[in-house]
Amino acid sequence: MSFTDAQKFWDARFNTEEFIFGTEPNEFLKEATLKYLSGDLNVLCVADGEGRNSVYLAKQGFKVKAFDLSPVAVEKSKKLALKNNVNIGFFVSDCDSWKWKEDCYDAIAAIFIQFADPNMRARLFKHMISSLKPGGILIIQGYTPKQIEHKTGGPGKIENLYTKSMMIELLGGLKILELTEHEGELREGNHHIGMSALMDVVAIKPI
Repeated sequence: MSFTDAQKFWDARFNTEEFIFGTEPNEFLKEATLKYLSGDLNVLCVADGEGRNSVYLAKQGFKVKAFDLSPVAVEKSKKLALKNNVNIGFFVSDCDSWKWKEDCYDAIAAIFIQFADPNMRARLFKHMISSLKPGGILIIQGYTPKQIEHKTGGPGKIENLYTKSMMIELLGGLKILELTEHEGELREGNHHIGMSALMDVVAIKPI
């Protein structure tokens, strides 16, 4: 899918008064944040959608930047940030055109970014790892192939879903702190709802 086609697709999905994935942060991101992140940190949210995760991180006192392909989603993110009285740097960008900077972020959150096909995924993980500072934390949640059976969210393309062996390869150079496959109930708006096959990942860039 071209940039223009992908942008039109996501704009159409987000073009509603409803926050399609809700306004509350992802539960795993909350757990990992409380466990691993503290202090005056620079944090990036990748493909942040309508802003629920970046707003949560900003409310914890972090300096947050977030980008998404969809201008419609970014405008909704800005409204959510204003409602929650937090300042966030929001940008319209896809994962390839984002200005990745080496050793820039103390933490990166990548929650349900499985629009990425295998080639994009490989590029994206290399960018995220490079952009983490030494000691920086990468937080990921996504779906495993079993999600195809649940049909409660996700891309519906098995090649876009995560396996443990794939994740270990993608995270080469990082120390994996958590890598867990499990099934659990999601309640994130009306588009991530029901029993889901999940992978939770936390990794740290060596100092």
